[in-house]
Amino acid sequence: MVIHNYYVPAGGDVPDRAVNVKFGQKLDYLTDMRDHFHAEKPVKSILVGDLNIAPREDDVWSHKQLLKVVSHTPIEVEHMAETQDAGGFVDVTRADIPDGPLYSWWSYRSKDWSNADKGRRLDHIWATGDIANAGHSSRVYRDARGWEKPSDHAPVFATFDL
Repeated sequence: MVIHNYYVPAGGDVPDRAVNVKFGQKLDYLTDMRDHFHAEKPVKSILVGDLNIAPREDDVWSHKQLLKVVSHTPIEVEHMAETQDAGGFVDVTRADIPDGPLYSWWSYRSKDWSNADKGRRLDHIWATGDIANAGHSSRVYRDARGWEKPSDHAPVFATFDL
């Protein structure tokens, strides 16, 4: 089994590669990931990490309000889907928790982050199709976001019986 641990660059604040070099770098990074998985098709692989993209409408607190905000723009979601498809990866977390809001990140700028609940699912666990069915018990440990001096990300877990 191979574990891929990725950090996709956040991409800055403006979702336009012409005015924000960081956004272009993010898209290029995803393209490189996609091309790598096309060239070397993963098998018996798990991909985890902060991918800095919330792909689904229920992966963000407001789909409509965040469509032009970095982390949920259509072009990022498209690049992420191409990367996932290139590797034959299944979103294990959403296979376990198929419906409803699910977040792993809440901004430091929100003083009352828990009650406001303006989160995004930026952290992911994927598995290749040959082992995806071995994954189960996915969960986000939301309580960790409330610890003293926490990360703005909460841990995401899944169990694999391999």
